[in-house]
Amino acid sequence: MKKNTFSMIDENGNEIVYDVLFTFENEETNKNYIVYTDNTKDEAGNVQVYASTYDPENPQSKLESIQTEKEWKVIETILNTLQEEVKKRQNESKNDEQ
Repeated sequence: MKKNTFSMIDENGNEIVYDVLFTFENEETNKNYIVYTDNTKDEAGNVQVYASTYDPENPQSKLESIQTEKEWKVIETILNTLQEEVKKRQNESKNDEQ
């Protein structure tokens, strides 16, 4: 399975490769969002996850910052739902193995 990735140059001129976790369109904000990671971990050991808006019609579009708390809440809700689904599947597969 090929991963969906893209790369960006950081402020030090280093190329960073990011894995796309998911994309979605929000009808309320009329924006498209991309949620991605560079697979680094924070101090607590959690994988760093980033989100931006983008234009899916333009492959050269720049990623833009999330503007409102409401937008962040939508993204957090989706991430939490996906995380719960992954945990549920992991538990089901553990139970199937026993």
